[in-house]
Amino acid sequence: MVKRLATPLFLTAMLFCLAWPAWADNELTVEPDRTNLYEGEVLTLNVRGSMKIDINLGNLFDLDISSLPSPDIEKVEEDFDIVGRNQRYSIRTVNNEMMGEITWTFELAPKTTGRLTIPALTFQDAQSEPVDINVMSGSPPQQDSEEPRDSFIELSTDKDEVYVQEQLVLTIKLFFSGNLIRGELSEPEHPDAIIETLGKQREYSRYRDGARFRVVERRYAIYPQQPGEFSLNTIRFEGRARTPDGQLKFLRDSENLFDIPVKAIPDSFSGDTWLPARSLELTESGLPENQTLSTGQNLTRTLALRAEGLPAETLPPFTGMDVPGIRTYPETPERNTDATGDGLTSSLTQTTAMVPVQPGNLIVPEIRIAWWDTGADEEKFAVIPARTLAVEAPPGQVPAPSPRQVEKPDTGTDTVEQAAPAMPEDSGFWPWLSLILAVAWLATAGLWWRAKGRKDTGQRGQPVATDESEKVLFEQLCKAANAGSSDTLRLLPQWANRHLSHCSGIDHSFDSVAEVTAHVDDPRLNEQLEALQRHLFGKPGQDQELWQGAALVATLKRVRGDRAAPARQADSLPPLYPEGLTGHS
Repeated sequence: MVKRLATPLFLTAMLFCLAWPAWADNELTVEPDRTNLYEGEVLTLNVRGSMKIDINLGNLFDLDISSLPSPDIEKVEEDFDIVGRNQRYSIRTVNNEMMGEITWTFELAPKTTGRLTIPALTFQDAQSEPVDINVMSGSPPQQDSEEPRDSFIELSTDKDEVYVQEQLVLTIKLFFSGNLIRGELSEPEHPDAIIETLGKQREYSRYRDGARFRVVERRYAIYPQQPGEFSLNTIRFEGRARTPDGQLKFLRDSENLFDIPVKAIPDSFSGDTWLPARSLELTESGLPENQTLSTGQNLTRTLALRAEGLPAETLPPFTGMDVPGIRTYPETPERNTDATGDGLTSSLTQTTAMVPVQPGNLIVPEIRIAWWDTGADEEKFAVIPARTLAVEAPPGQVPAPSPRQVEKPDTGTDTVEQAAPAMPEDSGFWPWLSLILAVAWLATAGLWWRAKGRKDTGQRGQPVATDESEKVLFEQLCKAANAGSSDTLRLLPQWANRHLSHCSGIDHSFDSVAEVTAHVDDPRLNEQLEALQRHLFGKPGQDQELWQGAALVATLKRVRGDRAAPARQADSLPPLYPEGLTGHS
């Protein structure tokens, strides 16, 4: 029953407001909650209007809330921002006449300081009186205010002055009381600065002058790009909070950062890239210490540059990475930036595959990076000293006879001649002829004995490498070469040891690709193996080649056939005595 009666009463009250008014004693009053306030504070303005209401059955259910009249509050927007508004209605009876009263509540934020005026407002035929408002600069002293401020902003930096492109850490703290319902805190902005957020915002509680506040803290790394005076935009906050007694209040505040002097790059700085940082470290790993290397040995060198107070994009790339006598295959550099409460920490990492191809003492050049220590205010250097790598040729390469010299059957002639005694100049023709025949016979007998030994060894089933095992290894090598697999570099020395030992009868112990290529001395094979290394160790998408293994397989087959030819020729020995000399005694 009560619910059924409440609905007509509510509709009747709305009707009073929407009915065609017959004005009697119309009036409009404007009442601010205060006439003196500080910048950043919010003024509450109450506007009241009253009117006489005529009620008839024709407009009883004509409830168009959007057509409710309101005063021309837009006049105040020249000096104030309207941050909130509300309205309520009441009905009262005066001398048996129904009077409607409307109250509008506006939350006004002053745009400037000084004496501002809320102009005369009109509502229907009624007009209010102007009201003067005094807006003072600064913040209200705690001891002079009866109640603590509802909200305020504090700005601070870690330095009073910086160099151009040096990190400046800005801390913004927002203090507010009550339960915050909605709030907007602006971000720092500047057209000539790079600004990075340092992690997530922190929230905690603090006491100020005996009052408890909630605090929102944000930190930013700022890098001014131009020398001179640096000023940020005004940091502003607007929000709504609910008081412990349930009332809604508007919060508003703003704060400006003091000017920061920005110094230019010092004339004494000698580096190519300006690097102002709290600290900068350069490290190296991967190269052996006091160790003798061999040609063809694979190395991985890693350089790491770490800086505090700089983003990773500002770190310069490593230069001077080429080393004479060493093939280098650098990977794509990796850059990382970590944000902490104290600022940015960045790193640049460069990994390079290195393959020595030339024996001797190879010098890896020095890496020197100049930077500016902002704490000590002086230039410093991050240095990796030059170092010497001792690279040895593979066993048997130096001194090593060329393949052509190995194939000659008369390699021992000079040794026999040097051991023979000197012949008198007048000894005649026959002693010299006898000496030549003796040397030829010894060389021929030696070759025959070596060929016979290989044949006997093969018959006993004890060769270093059989044809069958060499064939299987070569098939595996060709398969890996055709696929562009790194197994090629492992299988090539194994196959070469068996194949060349079988062909020449001399044991070989190749440990690397470089040892094999130095012994075989085939330019085409060297070219194809270099292409394979670029494919395996080159930069992804840059130096890596589209691998086509048919050329390498064809070169391997040709080398295999060429090296087997001398062995086949050795099976057919020349006669012991040349034709034409058998008849001499």
